[in-house]
Amino acid sequence: MEMKKRLTLELRNKKPGEVKELVLDNCRSDDGKIVGLSSDFENLEFLSMININLLSVSNLPKLNKLRKLELSDNRISGGLEVLAERTPNLTHLNLSGNKIKDINTLEPLKKLPNLHSLDLFNCEVTMLINYRESVFTLLPQLTYLDGFDADDQEAPDSDPEADGDGLEDEYENGEGEEEDDDDEEDDLDEEVIDDEEDEDDDLEGEEEEDGVDDEEEDEEEDGEEDEEDEADDDLPRGEKRKRNLEDEGEEDPEDEEDDEDD
Repeated sequence: MEMKKRLTLELRNKKPGEVKELVLDNCRSDDGKIVGLSSDFENLEFLSMININLLSVSNLPKLNKLRKLELSDNRISGGLEVLAERTPNLTHLNLSGNKIKDINTLEPLKKLPNLHSLDLFNCEVTMLINYRESVFTLLPQLTYLDGFDADDQEAPDSDPEADGDGLEDEYENGEGEEEDDDDEEDDLDEEVIDDEEDEDDDLEGEEEEDGVDDEEEDEEEDGEEDEEDEADDDLPRGEKRKRNLEDEGEEDPEDEEDDEDD
């Protein structure tokens, strides 16, 4: 995609002055030069033009508020004085994968007092003897070169303001809070389920105990009946018959005869 078309797409009906971040990676520059970008992007803080076959930054407009500039994987070999003139508040500059061969090519960057991070990975200049010491000497305002300071201490995470990541961080934090709320709801649901299961177990246990008690009562009643039957078996036949009649509410015929005689 051509650079002008990409610019139009990235604007998304916004005015240039409303844009703070602009990413034009992997589009096609016009004969190795920047096209379509103007000083109307007066509030631009982050600009990325990675791998657009750029040969020169001579067409870069005045961008006073620009803090981070990504120019890696292009074919820039010099002309860095333009950066000192048009991006005076630059703090981060990435020139990795370009055609920079000599330390002197970096000299114009001395005029960027706020520049504290410079990346030159995969540039020929990094193969020079005492490369790091020479760059730190040339650019005393630098804190980090290729991600490490002069004492080989690694740089912390990039500045969220320079990267324009503030909003993303807030969004991620918001998502994190939502996830925490979801986790709490899940925990509550699990607790409720566990309580219900415990109640079911208690009810089952009570039912089992009631069942055992009922069985024991039935067994006791059966035992009493068996004992009575055994006792009846031990009685003489007459007595046994008499008891049976008494249980049934009838009188013994012999008793009736005695009553008649009387």
